[in-house]
Amino acid sequence: MITDARVPVWLPWPLPTGWLVTGFADAGDDRSGIRATVVALSGPSLTQGPADLLLIAEEPGVGLGAAFAGLDATDPGTGFDDGPPHAKIDVKGHPAALWCVGGAPDRAVYAGEALGNWLWAIVWPPEAGYILTLAELSLRDLRDNDQAFDLPFGAFSPRLGSGSP
Repeated sequence: MITDARVPVWLPWPLPTGWLVTGFADAGDDRSGIRATVVALSGPSLTQGPADLLLIAEEPGVGLGAAFAGLDATDPGTGFDDGPPHAKIDVKGHPAALWCVGGAPDRAVYAGEALGNWLWAIVWPPEAGYILTLAELSLRDLRDNDQAFDLPFGAFSPRLGSGSP
């Protein structure tokens, strides 16, 4: 998946304390290539046990992030980025703004843009959205040549299981 992706494969590095990589997914076809990638992570929540985070990069119009968010569209919608951002994360050494997007009530959904692609961060439970504002996440693209990590893996995320998004 990583070498064939046309979009970034975002990984927060270093991982927040107690967080593990719990899966990868992609969307695309043989003709157009991989046009969306998902990295799943799991870790502790401050409020209620474990939390799950999906980081999604996709070309505009694909709709994978919106599907995981629980939206009936292919993107965050017009005006989602009105006003100041709700979170900022570091993307390859540059700040990227994320805005809260209304999605399904059981998750927190943030969307923005990085390197000309949609960047989605979807967190369960919604209270665990703190990870985007307090953890000072720094995203790396696993497609880059200098990305040799000893990743800590956990059990496969149920968020990526059959029937998802």
